[in-house]
Amino acid sequence: MNPENLPYTLVVGASSNPERYAYKAIKQLNDKGFPVLAFGLKNDSVDGIEIQTHLQFSTPIDTITMYVGPDRQQSLIPELLKLHPRRIIFNPGTENPSFIQQAQQQGIITEIACTLVLLSTGQYDA
Repeated sequence: MNPENLPYTLVVGASSNPERYAYKAIKQLNDKGFPVLAFGLKNDSVDGIEIQTHLQFSTPIDTITMYVGPDRQQSLIPELLKLHPRRIIFNPGTENPSFIQQAQQQGIITEIACTLVLLSTGQYDA
């Protein structure tokens, strides 16, 4: 599944709806060879990647890319921080100063950016 042992990206707010940006992020990450994990409200899949409805993963997470607005993040924050990612990308509309501060206090890099733009311009690093 990850023959090169590349770091995993977790898409939070994953959806199997092709109109959603989280869906597009999963597809682009997968197409560009970045190993992807997905978390969402419903069990489903995108490009063969299962959308999990719980935040328990057996593999280390390098990057979390957020597609859930601040109003729905509160209950997820403790579990996301327990994953100890290297960075969290806050896509447009997901910016949350409290979450950003908590992450930075734990040494997690935070970026306010668009994952899709980072991918399309070659600036997405893993």
